[in-house]
Amino acid sequence: MPEGDTVYATARRLTEALGGATLVKGELRHPRLATVDLAGRTFLRAISIGKHLFLRFDDELSLHCHLGMDGSWRVYNRRPPVNHRVRAVLATQQRYALGESLVEMALVPTADEKRLVRHLGPDLLAPDWSDAHHAEAVRRLTADPDRELGEALLDQRLLAGIGNVYKAELCFLLGVSPWSPVSAVDPDKAVTAARKLLLRNALRPVRNTTGDPRRGRATWVYGRQRTGCLRCGGRVSVANQGAAPRERVTYYCPQCQPGPTDRG
Repeated sequence: MPEGDTVYATARRLTEALGGATLVKGELRHPRLATVDLAGRTFLRAISIGKHLFLRFDDELSLHCHLGMDGSWRVYNRRPPVNHRVRAVLATQQRYALGESLVEMALVPTADEKRLVRHLGPDLLAPDWSDAHHAEAVRRLTADPDRELGEALLDQRLLAGIGNVYKAELCFLLGVSPWSPVSAVDPDKAVTAARKLLLRNALRPVRNTTGDPRRGRATWVYGRQRTGCLRCGGRVSVANQGAAPRERVTYYCPQCQPGPTDRG
């Protein structure tokens, strides 16, 4: 699933490609939006809030979408082929942007954007991040100190932007098992580390949580069940965390991350 850094980069890419230009084609392939024609409107910019994306047009109109598990926006310099996965086609005289496998699509007044994301916790990539954002993130994260840390980090109502990769990597960097309770970590450190990782990767073409640019060394434990923990070289364990149908695959190093393990 695209995580906060991917959605942030998508918003930046769309803004750079289409920002300030008039659309010559604006087609939305969604049952509720099939009759909408955005041609003639000016594309102002795109913004991300957690894993949510808003495309803003003139006359205070916004397209809200979520990339879900497999969604993406791709920009082309020439007219691309359109397949059954395409849910949005935006084109200017110079660029094409195709939105594929998008979910939760809706056209709303720009002033209503906040209403659609008011359930989210602080956006870890918010440009106006402040001490107040940090304090609110800590407050939400620690509201249930007995909750499993891995599950809490994925809860967008607490912190917006963390997905499965960052969950695994953050638990590793914090030195605890994903099944450890939230109370097992310093919440200030957890929030700071989460924002730092997302910021570091927001505009990188390839995600890297270790700082080591060499091939095969981009993560500490995520996806390393065959190659082993990047720190100690030991076996990386893989297990599901969470209740069905929302369980997620979890990677961790039993050697470097003491604490509870999969109870299944």
